[in-house]
Amino acid sequence: MTPTDAPLVRAERLTRTVQSGDSPLKILDDVSFAIEPGASVAIVGASGSGKTTLLGLLAGLDRPSEGEVWIDGQALSGLDEDARASMRQRLLGFVFQSFQLLPALTALENVMLPLELAGDGAAASKARTWLERVGLGRRTTHYPRQLSGGEQQRVAIARAFAGDPKLLMADEPTGNLDGATGAEVADLMFRLNHEHGTTLVLVTHDSALASRCSRRLSLSSGRLVGDERLS
Repeated sequence: MTPTDAPLVRAERLTRTVQSGDSPLKILDDVSFAIEPGASVAIVGASGSGKTTLLGLLAGLDRPSEGEVWIDGQALSGLDEDARASMRQRLLGFVFQSFQLLPALTALENVMLPLELAGDGAAASKARTWLERVGLGRRTTHYPRQLSGGEQQRVAIARAFAGDPKLLMADEPTGNLDGATGAEVADLMFRLNHEHGTTLVLVTHDSALASRCSRRLSLSSGRLVGDERLS
């Protein structure tokens, strides 16, 4: 395998067990797969199947009980909390169902914040450019409470892409939006993902959204029960 063929994400025998009363509960059970650069992968399954837990392990936000995750060739178990945070800042962008915008910051400031934390001296100009790209060039000084749900998610998408991530992780990105707004946000996210060659890992219960990805991983009761190439 040449470096260009190497997977960007690799999960090997991931298991996550938590204590539930007097007995252990396996949320994820022996999950393995690899994701090549530039792929768009939907993780689907019923509520409680382990989708969000898996995304958190892939992002290094939580540690598996067993198994290993590699991101861009780096084993996450070998990184302490600060190093994992640095890896996320360098390689990952996130879009959440609940938007995760800071209410005391304007749209522009929300997009600028991770750039400033990364020491980017051009944070303001990059943030402004990205807000224009998502159609919010005239809403830069508005606070989240002054924006619709769709506009808040556009700010979140601008924030996710502004750091030029290799990997975008999205957890139910249209889950809090009505059908029409959700479709617009999905169109925007997939268009930007395609233009930038980003690798997309998308957790969703929306079969139409999942079908837009190139691959679908299906979870059931914490186990990987399907791995289907869609295009």
